[in-house]
Amino acid sequence: MSIKHISIVIIAKNAEQHIKACLDAIIDFNEVVLYLNDSSDKTEEIAKTYTNVNIIHGKFTGFGTTKKRAVGHATNDWILSLDSDEVLSSKLIHEIKNKELNDNTIYSILRNNHYKNRWVKCCGWDNDYVERVFNRTVTNFNEKEVHEGIVINNLKIEKFNSTLNHYPFDNAGGLLSKMNSYATLYAKEHQGSKKSSPLKALSSGFFAFLKNYFLQKGFMCGYEGLLISISNANGAFYKYIKLYEANRK
Repeated sequence: MSIKHISIVIIAKNAEQHIKACLDAIIDFNEVVLYLNDSSDKTEEIAKTYTNVNIIHGKFTGFGTTKKRAVGHATNDWILSLDSDEVLSSKLIHEIKNKELNDNTIYSILRNNHYKNRWVKCCGWDNDYVERVFNRTVTNFNEKEVHEGIVINNLKIEKFNSTLNHYPFDNAGGLLSKMNSYATLYAKEHQGSKKSSPLKALSSGFFAFLKNYFLQKGFMCGYEGLLISISNANGAFYKYIKLYEANRK
């Protein structure tokens, strides 16, 4: 499988901080579809300097449906889905170039997740395999508002040996912003179909902290481990309290 037969698809909004590193790493790919939704920073300006990038403007309607729509703009059937804050390693690109891809297989990649520039190996951020390479004639993204994924059905999942680097947060404000956004999307997706209560919100937040900080060894990662554990606990609390408020309407 030549990489000229693989389209990279990225959805982005205000991603100027990491988009250059992301696009630099995939310069050898013939087609990169960059789907921008209401971006107001220099993301588009930076992307226009790359001849292999096709910029598409569209609405954000939840992660699953938006990624699925972005995939529809690719010219190749083989898709490699990336986030705008992810950077493929040279070893991974070499592995993809030499891989014989099977139509009935979804390929997953191990992400090395970073807070600022520190590689975080606790709080569930380690061993983070994500399904990213697939043939769109066989499968595609589901339509979940948040925590979207590729529809697996009876397809085989195979892991690449190499990794990509992920830089999702540069400060505590970024954690809080994403937590709030994801909680809102969760409530929207499950409104009327899933029950919630203040007690469920409280207990979910409490147990999320225990899991992240103690079971997943957040206490071994310094202040980053504490910050991530508390943020995840807040995320669990707010997604259920927002769902409770949405259901009351």
